Amino acid sequence: MVWSHFKTFIMMQRNRLLIISFITAVLLLLPLIAMQFTKEVNWTLSDFVVAGVLLFGTGLICELAIRKIKNTKYRIVTIIAVLLVLLLVWAELAVGIF
Repeated sequence: MVWSHFKTFIMMQRNRLLIISFITAVLLLLPLIAMQFTKEVNWTLSDFVVAGVLLFGTGLICELAIRKIKNTKYRIVTIIAVLLVLLLVWAELAVGIF
């Protein structure tokens, strides 16, 4: 009985990791496709790697917050803060706002 619960728990975590990976890959496909149609989007391999690390890391941190923080208000505030940090870092890397 305990083994079946553990197996279900592992499968749920694997599914979430696959979802985070899939969303990251889809978001990285957008600039790759845009590069085929316009010269204004000019990403290098390092741009894709940095964007992938930022997106995948943000997804993992949000997943960790969902699993570990039990208070709904704190969970929402934490996820919003993580997403704001992602946006600030992304904007800084893109155009150098600060």
